[in-house]
Amino acid sequence: MQFVADLHLHSKYSRAVSQQMILPEMARWAIKKGINILSTGDWTHPLWIREIKSLLEESGEGMYKLKSGETNVRFLLSTEIASIYKEGDKLRRIHSLLSVPSLETAEKISEALRTRGCNLTADGRPIIGLSCRNLLELALEIDKRVILIPCHVWTPHFGVYGSASGFDSITECFGDLAAYIYGIETGISSDPWMNWQIPELNNRSILSFSDAHSLPKMAREATVFEIDKTLETLSYVDIGRAIAYQMKKNSGKDVSDNCKIAYTIEFYPEEGKYHFAGHRLCKVSKSPEEINKEGEICPVCRKKFTEGVMYRVQQLAANSKFNPRFNRVQNSKLDKKGVNWIEDPTNNHPPFVKLVPLNEIIAESIFSPPGSEK
Repeated sequence: MQFVADLHLHSKYSRAVSQQMILPEMARWAIKKGINILSTGDWTHPLWIREIKSLLEESGEGMYKLKSGETNVRFLLSTEIASIYKEGDKLRRIHSLLSVPSLETAEKISEALRTRGCNLTADGRPIIGLSCRNLLELALEIDKRVILIPCHVWTPHFGVYGSASGFDSITECFGDLAAYIYGIETGISSDPWMNWQIPELNNRSILSFSDAHSLPKMAREATVFEIDKTLETLSYVDIGRAIAYQMKKNSGKDVSDNCKIAYTIEFYPEEGKYHFAGHRLCKVSKSPEEINKEGEICPVCRKKFTEGVMYRVQQLAANSKFNPRFNRVQNSKLDKKGVNWIEDPTNNHPPFVKLVPLNEIIAESIFSPPGSEK
């Protein structure tokens, strides 16, 4: 059975998030959008974990459903954590998605963070001084089943590959614990095709989630899992096995094809604000080809551009075996419904599709912003 999952969401307790991001409303919109599994988000926040415990009950090991109301949606305990620390004479600002198999594990990790001086009450997406590696180590010491996924990995200021504060590799960031990083989240400004070019991602799952701050944004990007279970029997471990499938398969371990990622649903990365290099305030945007030809100094303010995701991908893919002659057109095909499926020419990763949210299509057709009253 296939399950559409959005495992990166925020609650009303995160900054700049709609007050409608509460569990019953999230479940109601999940039904509208055809989502089977949602992240609770923000379980490190003491008020939100109280609501989670009050409104949800376990349904299958590590999966939760509403005690009353919509029962055809499952929740998984995952939260985004911002690590800000100095390493190698550089300030690092990396965001991670941390998933746990139980409320007990979530509360133990939160308590461990508090004892290390982390303020968990200020924001649903807490800022901590622990390195990404040390955060993962802390979580694994509490429960070996935790899953840490680097979020929106190419974002210049907050991604593990980010040009401003990230690293050149997962190994450089996580050191001896890099083998526990089973996948990465693409983020809005990149798609799987761009990530397939990075050699160290050959053995890792390419995941996509929405990072939604409002109900309509849920599942603007999502991952579809193919697991031989029903919604009633699905467990946290099943999701973990599907995420780890890529690494285990490529390392020669015995894995089941009945528990894997089927495909991901992507927005168009060109719509992401960091896709190209430039300055938003100066209204200047440059492709990698333009940067190579014209330089990286803004013609308006005369300061260096914020490095774009496309340019950064080309830097880290310099030694890739991903043949530059590959192109999306040759490796894509339309199905009977007119959906364009883009496949990995190396047959290493599952395919993906690009979709535009319905409200944005309507907005463009009536020449009005997507969030307008009209």
